[in-house]
Amino acid sequence: MHNTSPTWLSESPDDPFSIHRSASAVLDDGGRVVAWSEQATLLLGYRSEEVLGRTVREILVAYGDEATVAEATAVCQREDGWFGLLPVLHRGGDRVFVGFRARKVRRLDGSVEWLLVGSLAEDVIQWEIDRAVLDGLFSRSPVGVVVLGPDLCVLRVNRAVARFGGLPPEAYRGRRAGEFLFGPDADLAEAKLRSVLETGRPVIFAEQQSRLLNDPHRELVISISAFRMSDPSGQVLGVTEIVEDVTDRHRARRRLALLSEVGARIGTTLDVATTARELADEAVPALADALSVDLLEPVTRGEEPAPDATGPLRRMAIRSVRPEILKVLHPEGGLFTFPERSVAARSLADRRPVLLPTLEGGTDWFAPEPERAVKARAAGAHSLMVVPLAARGVILGLVALWRSEKPDPFEEDDLTLAEEFAARAALCIDNARRYTQQHQAAEALQRSLLPGEVPEHPAVETAHRYLPARASTGVGGDWFDVIPLSGLRVALVVGDVVGHGMHASATMGRLRAAVRTLAHLDLAPEEVLARLDDLVDQLATEQGQLDGSTPQIVGATCLYAVYDPVSRHCAVARAGHPPPTVVDPDGRVRQLDVPAGPPLGLGGLPFETAEVELDEGSLIALYSDGLLLADDRDIDQGLTLLRGTLAGPSRSLEHTCKALEDAMLPDRPADDVTLLLGRTRVLAAENVATWELSAGPTAAGQARSLVSERLAEWGLGELAFTTELVVSELVTNAYRYAGGPVMLRLIRDGSLICEVSDSSSTSPHLRQARSTDEGGRGLFLVAQLSERWGARYGRNGKTIWAEQPLSADEDDPER
Repeated sequence: MHNTSPTWLSESPDDPFSIHRSASAVLDDGGRVVAWSEQATLLLGYRSEEVLGRTVREILVAYGDEATVAEATAVCQREDGWFGLLPVLHRGGDRVFVGFRARKVRRLDGSVEWLLVGSLAEDVIQWEIDRAVLDGLFSRSPVGVVVLGPDLCVLRVNRAVARFGGLPPEAYRGRRAGEFLFGPDADLAEAKLRSVLETGRPVIFAEQQSRLLNDPHRELVISISAFRMSDPSGQVLGVTEIVEDVTDRHRARRRLALLSEVGARIGTTLDVATTARELADEAVPALADALSVDLLEPVTRGEEPAPDATGPLRRMAIRSVRPEILKVLHPEGGLFTFPERSVAARSLADRRPVLLPTLEGGTDWFAPEPERAVKARAAGAHSLMVVPLAARGVILGLVALWRSEKPDPFEEDDLTLAEEFAARAALCIDNARRYTQQHQAAEALQRSLLPGEVPEHPAVETAHRYLPARASTGVGGDWFDVIPLSGLRVALVVGDVVGHGMHASATMGRLRAAVRTLAHLDLAPEEVLARLDDLVDQLATEQGQLDGSTPQIVGATCLYAVYDPVSRHCAVARAGHPPPTVVDPDGRVRQLDVPAGPPLGLGGLPFETAEVELDEGSLIALYSDGLLLADDRDIDQGLTLLRGTLAGPSRSLEHTCKALEDAMLPDRPADDVTLLLGRTRVLAAENVATWELSAGPTAAGQARSLVSERLAEWGLGELAFTTELVVSELVTNAYRYAGGPVMLRLIRDGSLICEVSDSSSTSPHLRQARSTDEGGRGLFLVAQLSERWGARYGRNGKTIWAEQPLSADEDDPER
């Protein structure tokens, strides 16, 4: 929003109103309009016949702006002119801001008139910005600018070109492009400029060797970008060059090229000790006659050293062209600390390299170790450089370089090269250190995220194996779980996150936690996988918004099975995971036909559940693809070997796991391997009671009677009151809100479970009833009288369940 007070603009020597098409008007000395241009009509909407002879105040000044216009008029009368922004009333009634320039004009007859030239304030401000930018490019820009005409002759250069060319800007005008920056690439450069002029295709950052007019012996490397200039009608005006002196950059690239051959052979592994030895092997004799690599002790263990640490250090590598030098230095593998005033200690403390061109005389640098100094000089050492190994702001150790074979001492250029060499080596060592640290952390994280001992469960007997991949591959994202569910059911889960390392382990932990949460909601297997798929997609989206250093989740696979020991019903769904294998009690091996859903994270396709009945004593095997694909087998070969191993004589689950491990994993696997075996159990019929109740007012009373009788048979009479109350509330809710028949089931095994099923899918909610409410306390009472309660949903309705604990005596069927 514009300010209502006039804004004063510095008057440019290049009048923007004379360059750009603007509106104009002429006023007589009384402020009446005597001339009105067509551009003024386009700008403000008034036709000339509407304004001629009228004063500006009557036409253009809006209510409330009189003081602003009066202030501008006073300045104009006093200074014989004015330049600025004023609010003006448009013919349509809108208030717009216009940039004006007013000049006093005296006619030949002596009368005075005022010439007004203006345009919209936005246009005037943009003209001023454009002029300031152009002025900045030619006056203050550190990058050279050269403007060439259609004949490729110089029209103008800025001060940056004049500065590194050594001549005033005027000296370049009229010269051809190749004359003032000439050299072996001059003809090629001019050909490129002509191509830009003719085709309009720009040249971006083209480098060429050049020499200067005032200093032909000085070689430069310049970077040139060029683009064609055209006016609004398309007429070609010439070419603009952006010129930058990149000589220092070019020389730095040449130095890096000299280091690339050596640097490419360092860091071939992610092992700290190996990387240090590679550094020593490549530096001698190419860079020095003798070299030692010393690392701070925490670095060798993959840890980050303290910021001010100077020791102890461990000598990781030592090389020399003269064997006698090796006798002077600390041995490889030794742990030591440099004396406080020694060269190495000073370099570590100051974090700066040290250059000693000569080692003659009793310098203070060797005062702490006079005997070692004497032996070093006797072995021919005459020049020394010590360079800290620093990466990412952390001092890792140092490199000492000795010259004994070559007579020339080390110079500053040698020190610069050694610093660059050490910087590369330090980065490789730090990468190895970080890898060691992350690998150790990933292993610890993975061990903490996987389940420990799986507790006994009345539905299945279980055994499991988890074998991590070999260290070079890194820990993976395989996991398994055995999750108790309501109604003595159990969920068996095996999953695999794509990838290896800490990221895969962390993602595995998040998915395992999510599966346990979803399982306790008593969702169907296909619903669990669908929501898990959404979670993986959400995690990938969140990580996509982070920096490039975070690995992306490519996907995950999962197999989810729910077994009910009462009905022997097993429901299985899978997302990109191998199907389970079942061994029947008679020894027959079969693979369950489970529809193959897409891997988690892809989305778009639904998951399906396969339902089967398993005989008591059936063995169900869940596994990751690492078990099947070990030893470079394909999936069919792996399944054949798996079925053949399971088809052997009946064994305990632990022996079966061991047999599979021996048969299918003779070596340490390249990928994680997860195996989960379960042998099904069936709850005895005498421990389950099921009744179907008609939906009527007497249903609750009938339920209480049936429950009381059965609890008496089971010897659980002391639980009759609370159980009758729970059953009464649940059956009453089903009768009132669901309609249709009601199923009542009691299960006795370690706890007493009451289940009431109806055909409604309405979700019950526990709430705190107010003192004036007549109802709303049923579920509250159920929750208070039960250890746990909840709801699960099926295709034909829902089941509300409540669980009460049993003592050891109460749980005994023989009691």
